[in-house]
Amino acid sequence: MPLTFAPSDAEALTLTLLTPETLTDWVAGQDASVAAWIAGMGFDAGLGKVLVLPGADGAPGGALFGLGTAGARKRGRFHLAKAADALPEGTWRIDGALAGDDLDEAALGWLLSHYSFDRYKARGGAKARLAAPEGVDSARQEAIAAGEALVRDLINTPASDMGPDALEMAARDVAGAFGAAITVVTGEALLEQNFPMIHAVGRAAAKAPRLIEMTWGDEGPALTLVGKGVCFDTGGLDIKPAASMLLMKKDMGGAANVLGLARTIMALGLKVKLRVLIPAVENAISGDAFRPGDILTSRKGLTVEINNTDAEGRLVLGDALAYGAEAGPDLMISMATLTGAARVAVGPDLAPYYSDDEGFCTALTTAAGRVADPVWRLPFWEPYEAMIEPGIADLDNAPRGGFAGSITAALFLRRFAGDTNYAHFDIYGWKPAASPGFPMGGAGQGWRAILAALPEALSL
Repeated sequence: MPLTFAPSDAEALTLTLLTPETLTDWVAGQDASVAAWIAGMGFDAGLGKVLVLPGADGAPGGALFGLGTAGARKRGRFHLAKAADALPEGTWRIDGALAGDDLDEAALGWLLSHYSFDRYKARGGAKARLAAPEGVDSARQEAIAAGEALVRDLINTPASDMGPDALEMAARDVAGAFGAAITVVTGEALLEQNFPMIHAVGRAAAKAPRLIEMTWGDEGPALTLVGKGVCFDTGGLDIKPAASMLLMKKDMGGAANVLGLARTIMALGLKVKLRVLIPAVENAISGDAFRPGDILTSRKGLTVEINNTDAEGRLVLGDALAYGAEAGPDLMISMATLTGAARVAVGPDLAPYYSDDEGFCTALTTAAGRVADPVWRLPFWEPYEAMIEPGIADLDNAPRGGFAGSITAALFLRRFAGDTNYAHFDIYGWKPAASPGFPMGGAGQGWRAILAALPEALSL
């Protein structure tokens, strides 16, 4: 099922959106038979409740959807996606008191409900389609839905089919669709072109490590997106227990999210000079694997003591960030499934982020609320800088003690971003349980908020 709106000329049934407060007045204006049906079915406009109304010929004559109370709506998002799953097949139009951002959220949630990961098994998605509501920028919402579908597909695909080479091909497909330029530095060429930490992390794997670089646009502010592309993470020689490896196909979720964001930026034609950098590796185990106790010299010249080979994402990002900073972009953003500490702190729904740019943070906070893509600011807490300084090297990739793991990782990355205006997102990229518009599995996180914040943050 395409993540698009139904054709504008399609015959549509009406889905009326009601709250418990508006239900009584609406019912009072209906025929007695309709009122009796609603009463008999016990429809009270509670959040997410759907009631199909019978037509004169026995076919559906429309439907009602409960918006519930304002308090109930605050405890979730994309509530209207429940209707897409519950309604019979056909085209529907919504009628109710939604406008502006609320209407955009409802329309996007309906589109996202049609997503199904069916690469390996046929699955039935929602079949009720929505006619684009008046006042909704349908092209924009479809572009966002396509970007989110890309993110989910990439994360959901197992490492057997989404190694560094396949991630490169996915980036090439995106670049080709929008006329972007793409270059890739692979294998031993990483050493020749001074990306030693990307090479060190990925050299033990069967598929060679690589740095993927995509550029697009020749006017406007310079925006660089850096995404962690660890296609599978065994933990390296500090091997993870089996249970901890089960979701490690999602360790390239940062790369997936920046590709989804980049695709949407290009589809919408934003006036930016876009650059995407993805260090794509697999953290594997072989005789050539990097070791605990090794000291790596990074592209930036900083030395890094390896106290845990399972803290590899910050290493590959370090080289990519140093490279990105050399061009002096107006804004550089990294996204990575980086630390378990972030999940402990804020759970799987919120995307914690770090930035010293108050203007960007203000724009992002406002945008996140508008587009139902929640984020939470955490600090670059400078008193913790000493925790990432081991003594025999400039930096420690895995500080001992277990405290402030997400913050110390962010501080580590900031050392490589230098003086660049930099923001880092420590995302999860996975829905552990289904919710409206989101099946269990890979998920975009934070990128829609970034997209919505860019016009203000970059003065577009």
